[in-house]
Amino acid sequence: MRIIYMGTPDFAVNALVSLVDAGHEVVACYTQPDKPKGRSKALQPTPVKVKAFEYGIPVYQPVKLREAENVEKIKQYAPDAIVVAAYGQILPESILNIPAYGCINIHASLLPKYRGAAPIERAIIDGESKTGVTTMYMAKGLDTGDIIEQSVVSIMSDDTGETLTDKLAKTGAKLILSTLDKLENGTAERTVQNDDESCYAAMLSKDMGDIDFTKPADEIERLVRGLQPWPCAFTRIKGKSVKIYGACVTDAPEGTEPGQITGVTKKSFAIVCGEGALQIKRLQPEGKKPMDAAAFLAGNKLCDGERI
Repeated sequence: MRIIYMGTPDFAVNALVSLVDAGHEVVACYTQPDKPKGRSKALQPTPVKVKAFEYGIPVYQPVKLREAENVEKIKQYAPDAIVVAAYGQILPESILNIPAYGCINIHASLLPKYRGAAPIERAIIDGESKTGVTTMYMAKGLDTGDIIEQSVVSIMSDDTGETLTDKLAKTGAKLILSTLDKLENGTAERTVQNDDESCYAAMLSKDMGDIDFTKPADEIERLVRGLQPWPCAFTRIKGKSVKIYGACVTDAPEGTEPGQITGVTKKSFAIVCGEGALQIKRLQPEGKKPMDAAAFLAGNKLCDGERI
């Protein structure tokens, strides 16, 4: 099949590889503009751009896809289908109507649940036991198009946003091949989404990671896992910001209050929560590299009862 591929982050790379390996003709890739990164502010190509260049596929990075010149270029490519995975822009109707088989989105949730930009992280944070990947016909609304296929993925107790993204990327790479086969042979089904069952997974922001220790420890532990690798859950210890990378739920001693430090040993410490306590395993103090709790305690004296 003749395909234009649209995607930007690591999640979208696996599906591009899968399409090429399966023999589909990927005639062009569309991805978000390069962004500055690090202290040098050097422009960083998107993961999809890097992979497309390896294959010698033409890459386009329009700031606004809906502009007339971009729509005309897509028409000139005459794609059978446009495959989209975490592209980062909404496709206008002028593009949705171009391909004979439509614009097909690979979405990292079991729609209609978790429409929006951060479905993977939200599934972990909300304590879901499963999620998955949906392939769908794209429509004018945000992730509202008819469902074609779905594949379920279990969420493990140690999954982070990063590990679950990897699982779902591999699942999506397989599912899109099945979907394209069904489109081509006329067996693809359309299931209308039930809007009453939908919920929205908004884009992540740094302030989401600011830990509120009045909440239950199990909720905070899921937040820690869900917000990795970005923006990461964080708190302040002795006035300095500390990112939390690994933690587990433990009991809180009687008479303690949320935000108090407890259970301090040479190797570990915990922070009291609204229910239970959060034992800190791995963290990153401001301006330093990630370390385990023992290394942190070797350079930072903490005492039971002290408040963060």
